[in-house]
Amino acid sequence: MSDTAFHDLSAFVALPRTAGLALSPDGSRLVTGVAALDADGTRYRTALWEVDPSGGRPARRLTRGAAGESGPEFLPSGDLLFTSARPDPDAGSEADSTPPALWLLPAGGGEAAPFASRPGGISGVAVAAEAGSVVALSPTLPSAVTTADDEARRSARTDAKVTAILHSGYPVRHWDHDLGPAEPRLLLHTGTPDGLDDWTDLTPAPGRALDEAAFDVSPDGATVVTGWSVPLPHGREGSRVVAIDTAGGTRRDLLADDAHEYGAPRISPDGTRVVAIRERISTPEQAPRMDLVVVPLAGGDAEPVAPDWDRWPTAVRWTADGTALIVTADEDGRGPLFRVELATGDVTRLTGDRGAYTDPCPSPDGAWVYALRSAVDAPPAVVRVDAHAPDSGPELLPGPVPPPALPGTLSEVETTTGDGVRVRGWLVLPDGASADAPAPLLLWIHGGPLGSWNAWAWRWNPWLMAARGWAVLLPDPALSTGYGQDFVQRGWGDWGAAPYTDLMAVTDAAEARPEVDASRTAAMGGSFGGYMANWVAGHTDRFAAIVTHASLWALDQFGRTTDHSGYWMTEMTPEMAEANSPHRHADAIVTPMLVIHGDKDYRVPIGEGLRLWWDLVSRQADPDANPHRFLYFPDENHWVLTPNHSRLWYETVFAFLGHHVLGEGWETPDLLR
Repeated sequence: MSDTAFHDLSAFVALPRTAGLALSPDGSRLVTGVAALDADGTRYRTALWEVDPSGGRPARRLTRGAAGESGPEFLPSGDLLFTSARPDPDAGSEADSTPPALWLLPAGGGEAAPFASRPGGISGVAVAAEAGSVVALSPTLPSAVTTADDEARRSARTDAKVTAILHSGYPVRHWDHDLGPAEPRLLLHTGTPDGLDDWTDLTPAPGRALDEAAFDVSPDGATVVTGWSVPLPHGREGSRVVAIDTAGGTRRDLLADDAHEYGAPRISPDGTRVVAIRERISTPEQAPRMDLVVVPLAGGDAEPVAPDWDRWPTAVRWTADGTALIVTADEDGRGPLFRVELATGDVTRLTGDRGAYTDPCPSPDGAWVYALRSAVDAPPAVVRVDAHAPDSGPELLPGPVPPPALPGTLSEVETTTGDGVRVRGWLVLPDGASADAPAPLLLWIHGGPLGSWNAWAWRWNPWLMAARGWAVLLPDPALSTGYGQDFVQRGWGDWGAAPYTDLMAVTDAAEARPEVDASRTAAMGGSFGGYMANWVAGHTDRFAAIVTHASLWALDQFGRTTDHSGYWMTEMTPEMAEANSPHRHADAIVTPMLVIHGDKDYRVPIGEGLRLWWDLVSRQADPDANPHRFLYFPDENHWVLTPNHSRLWYETVFAFLGHHVLGEGWETPDLLR
């Protein structure tokens, strides 16, 4: 097949992208977001679409704002709240200067209207299922007391052209943005729509406690539960779950201890219990472990849920009757839906396909679970799954985005390593690959390192390579999730050992396939995958080219400059970091490398890419014969997100691999000349 969207980069980046899911209280409406290219093709705008939960009607578009819409949440009335930076038509504001505000779309139809706003915008919303109370997360300047005060202080900084931030603690930045001076606060909406000061501040002076916090509100609106970060000695942070009384703002610890971190709290439908994800704090010798706990909302002892279940939960929701939990977790290169009975701890896998499920929404009648399903060979789509039948198949609902045709097929590869451990991965084969016409192989290493190749990827999409004749191996080596705690522990603190040998073993298995050309191979990875690409480069010359994106290179330097150094200190000792640092093997690198890095990457700072590049070029006696290349993005972060840069990223990768693996002449992409 030669006419898919994957054969044309412009067509690929123009594919609409579905994300997020919300279910109305009566179960009659599903709303999802669809991101599409804007008119000039330089960024994505998200619109909200309604999907029929019964599957009888086609999807229909609900919003068309030029600024886009996101974060749908239903009120008990069926009215729909969402966030948008669209300008208020009655205020004369401009879209480019409008922070995200809350808008309301009536259930009975009509135009969306402003509901509530804040000078710093709205970054998250939760609604009380019965009372209809609205709680929002909003960045607020530390000394501000009222909304008007916050607005005045922001104007003063803008007028003075001041961007400085004074810190007294750690961290100071996250992923791609600076933290501060504003602090996220939880606010209760108390007034009529669009009233500037119709908010009650539930968390004055929170510091950095609510950065990246997930929160929920009880059905009666009396209590908010939220993740809450606290500073710890030696620059570390701890995460707990707290309960906040909306009437008086009293805060109490609900889940907190020295051995664990807690997050993603959800209140039961009857308002009496809270489920949360618990993570055991790692040490350099012991990997983290994730599980679920339930605690009374009034306070008390936490009870582990299914303590013998050897999987890590990624999302959790209550069933409508409160007797069970619907959980997502990685498993064997998939991301199934599970049902966990609270009375017995019994775990039932509800989906038996190779899909990875997110955004689970149990129906109020208990019959269905609605979710977004993706897979390595399928972009996210809205489905429903029988809430009781084990290993049932998903029912695809008529959604806003049809699935694209793929230029190849997907199968699995597995092997047994020298220490007797099963290691597996996905193998993408291009159309036409056969024993008579074997395809060149690209080993694509996932990031994390605690993750799995089990879902669709827009940023790193193997089907773009398949469209150009490549076979792509997507393996899950040691440290990958979904294979049990021992599989994670096997690579913990020793990245250059089992993760590396697992990758080489499963690559051997893929190269043994008759459809694969073992004489033409390359390796590629990003983040931890980039670390492994660098490690591979220093330990073998079996690949003809290596692409390393946002990669860790010198672990002594990385650990102290990443945005969350405190966590790194629980991952490796200085001695472990030295032993596992790729930069120590720079002299052994003979494979041409394409280094890619963004200057806005705070998770793996640009210093890693710069030092790697220097270590490569400084070893070249003849500058004109330098085989390496450095693709640098001054305004991209850990990921390359803008459509035009994404195209350029792939064009450069295609050119580099084509030149060094396929013997094609080097051709610099037009916009880089």
